[in-house]
Amino acid sequence: MTRDLMMSRRNVLASGLVLGVSALAPAVRASAPIKVAGVHASPVENAWNSVLHKALQDAAAEGVIEYVFSEGISGTDYPRAMREYAEQGAKLIIGEAYAVEKQAREVAADYPETAFVLGSSGKESGDNFGVFGTWNHDGAYLAGMLAGKMTKSNVVGSVGAMPIPEVNMLINAFAAGVKAVNPDAKHLVTFIGTFFDPPKAREAGLAQIDAGADILFGERIGTADAAKERGLKSVGSLIDYTPRYPDTVFANALWGFRPILNAAIADVSAGKPVGKDYTAFGLLKEGGSDVAYVKGVAPADAEAAMEAKRAEIKSGAFEVPRITDEPK
Repeated sequence: MTRDLMMSRRNVLASGLVLGVSALAPAVRASAPIKVAGVHASPVENAWNSVLHKALQDAAAEGVIEYVFSEGISGTDYPRAMREYAEQGAKLIIGEAYAVEKQAREVAADYPETAFVLGSSGKESGDNFGVFGTWNHDGAYLAGMLAGKMTKSNVVGSVGAMPIPEVNMLINAFAAGVKAVNPDAKHLVTFIGTFFDPPKAREAGLAQIDAGADILFGERIGTADAAKERGLKSVGSLIDYTPRYPDTVFANALWGFRPILNAAIADVSAGKPVGKDYTAFGLLKEGGSDVAYVKGVAPADAEAAMEAKRAEIKSGAFEVPRITDEPK
């Protein structure tokens, strides 16, 4: 898996994702670097963590922050890692509270002078506990529009981590995109019960293929391996998987963390509370997410319809449904 989010020249990456970073960067650079700690529950090669890690590395390389991190931190050890970084003087701690919502908030309450901005299914808390969601559902919907016109078996599949709201919303958006152009298509869904287990995601994908799916949406890394093994097509999530799977992954629902990070850094540098929801900075219309696809794989009319819908999302004329119920 690439950690660099490098786009294939064949792929389309909306300028909004780039502009969303550069528009905020000058204000952030004007402040002195602050110490930021990344607490990653999974290895940083995991797609979600790699997006955060890359944004933090880039900010450090630009002199915006000083960055330290730990990876593969278990849920039982996670609060301890948060406390250690707070004790070491980190001004901002970036991480994920999905498995430790209650404990993470308890740690933040004990360190009111430290800012915590974590991926979470819950709400912000107090002045120093901010949250963000992984909302790349716009790109998932658009990729679904392509997949709905490409499927020959009329069956598509999605492999996800677990049915938490953000994952549900992403898979539901993909399914909605498929249904928007192909109402008769069937959608298979499998949850692997963990955030990082590529072999398990591969097995889930193979099972869906055996059940008739000829296009897979890989919310979890490893799904594309199943599609590649069977000579089928797949959609990636969070990062651009096409360079790794050039003949398999034809579209990706991208998500960029840098606009969220910039907003949090700006607040910390200005002495403002971070007890807010930063999720919106990751939306397509805000430049934080998009779709990337290999032109010419989907039918031309499908690409045209998808691009028209993408323009509507960017302008605010259309909003992709945010359905957080567990997909069936």
